[in-house]
Amino acid sequence: MSENWYERNVLPYLIDLACSTRPTRRQRLKVIPLAQGRVLEVGIGTGLNLPFYDRARVRSIVGVDPALRMHRLALRRIRESGLSVELIGLSAETLVAEDASFDTVVSTYTLCTIPDPLSALREMRRVLVPGGKLLFSEHGRAPDPDVRAWQRRLQPWWGRVSGGCRLDRDIPVLLVQAGFKPDVQQRYIPGPRFVSYHYWGDAVAA
Repeated sequence: MSENWYERNVLPYLIDLACSTRPTRRQRLKVIPLAQGRVLEVGIGTGLNLPFYDRARVRSIVGVDPALRMHRLALRRIRESGLSVELIGLSAETLVAEDASFDTVVSTYTLCTIPDPLSALREMRRVLVPGGKLLFSEHGRAPDPDVRAWQRRLQPWWGRVSGGCRLDRDIPVLLVQAGFKPDVQQRYIPGPRFVSYHYWGDAVAA
């Protein structure tokens, strides 16, 4: 079985399944309903956030994702959402959008797989209007040394089967380095501890 065949035909469904568990749905509910105005969703994938947007608050959504093959799985959720959604095959590190062109940027379970998350976050900050918010929910670096050790041990295998997902990214540090002032909550959610330490909240340009 070739890697390209796996990434094209198997990986999107595995990611959709892994990212639609009850605990992750609860995480999405903490941030997605806060989106408003013109929204940029980075890493829209299979559209798992779409049911959680407040249609009374959101004018339109631009969803970017380099994996166009995954957009087929998003079409049903777009139709059901009743939202105006434009899908664009882009890498988050080089967003084709004007400065200060979005009221809200959304990133859920995306920063772990972006090759250069710092560049991507700087792009997200660039396209936000003054006072606009980045809403995020991400898994990442655990606070416990024993869990971090398991994250390091599992990373080589995990990255190969999960589309390059990194287990140990320090989300608050990345946000600050990218020029954001974040309001972060963090804790373990139900699930395997090596992948269940979560960071969520919002951030504005510092």
